This record gives sequence, structure tokens and C-alpha cells, in this order.
Amino acid sequence: MSAPGHFVGVGVGPGPAGLIPVAALAALHSADLIYLPRARGSETSVARQCLTGLAIPEAKFREIEFQMDPDRSVLSAHYGDLADAVAAELRQGRNVAYLTIGDAMTYSTYGYLLAALRDRLPELHHTTFPGVTSFAATASALSWPLGEGKERILILPCPDDMAALRADIETHDIVILMKIGARLPAVLQLLNALDIARHCAFARRIGLPGEVLCNDVSHLDADASGYLATMLIRRTAREKRHV
Repeated sequence: MSAPGHFVGVGVGPGPAGLIPVAALAALHSADLIYLPRARGSETSVARQCLTGLAIPEAKFREIEFQMDPDRSVLSAHYGDLADAVAAELRQGRNVAYLTIGDAMTYSTYGYLLAALRDRLPELHHTTFPGVTSFAATASALSWPLGEGKERILILPCPDDMAALRADIETHDIVILMKIGARLPAVLQLLNALDIARHCAFARRIGLPGEVLCNDVSHLDADASGYLATMLIRRTAREKRHV
């Protein structure tokens, strides 16, 4: 019986191809199978686009439909099924990689899969490579510093309740808003009501077709999509710290 394979989690992108640690790229080249999430209704996997030009054989890729149903029982079943498939490959001695967009441990579906795998394979041999978070990519693309001096930063998925978001903004210097989706118009309305929209930045699909980069959201189209988007909210104007 062959020794179990090695499982690796790799965050790629977000943005132009090539945003991946050298060690993670080496692990992908040595993997026998690479699972890539693809959003339901999309023709291509964004994660695969982030690997363009890196000379990884197409035969290694195995696309899976990305599932983020609000029903937790549906989510559990989905990642349970995926874990069963990955575990079967690992038991055959194959090395398996799973790609996710951004950092694998920051609001990532990779965490669901890893937990399910560890339940099925207590002896699981695995490595998780850190990646570039969407907010780090947004800050770099827009030259928008994330935290200076003793500024307090809050990272959160966008709430449905704008009163709750308002309270978060009023008690932090910077709020990093993820998973915005259809709430974007309400968020923009709130930022304009607080008269801080000009201090805030927004990015969507960095480095991909349909890219949006905006360092003053008072000019942002409220009908723009909030999918694959990140908002950087600053409560007050940036302090001039240089002479």
C-alpha cells in the first residue's frame, strides 16, 4: 500500500498572473492533481486565470463548481463530498493541491475543505501557503496605505445592516469591507451620508477583464458589481506624516 499523498492549499492572485509564492509554485508543479474552484454560472475559473503563463500542465487541473449557499447544511454536504473525493486521491498516494483566490486562510472556502479533510484523514499531511489578500492587492493597486502609526483597522464581511456598518466605521480609523455583493449601493449611500466617500477606495476584479480601480468612491457608479470587490474605508482624511 502506497503512503498517503500530500495536500497543499495555495492562494493565487487576486489580480495579474504570477502573484504566488515561489514555494507554492514548486508545490503545484509537483502535485498530481490541482482542484480549482469555478463560480456557478461562470465559464472559466478565476483561479486558473491567475496561473496563466506559469507552465503548469492542463492535465493536472480539475475544476469544481464553487458553492456558497447560505444554507449551512448545503455547504456542509458540498464540502463533505469534495473532501471525500480529495481524500480518495490522497489515499492512492497522489499529491493534491487546492487553489483559492487571495489568501487561503482569510475568508476562504479552503478552510471548510481543510476541516472536512482532517476529519476524514486524521493523519493528513498538509501544507498551506500564505497568499496575497484582496485588501493588500487593492491597497497596492491604489497606493492606499493600510494603517499608519496607531490607526485601528477592522476587517469584516459587508453586513446587511447599514446601521451596524456605520457603528463599525465610527469606532475604527479604517474599515476593510469584503464580500460586498449586492450591498454596494447601500454602502455608497452610507459613505456619502457620512461625507467620507472621497477618503475611500474600491477595487473589483484586479488584473482581470472588467477591472475597476477607484480611489474616491464619491464618483463610483452605484450600479457597479460588488462581486470580487473590496472597499477600503477611511473615517477621516489621511494625516500628512511627511515634512
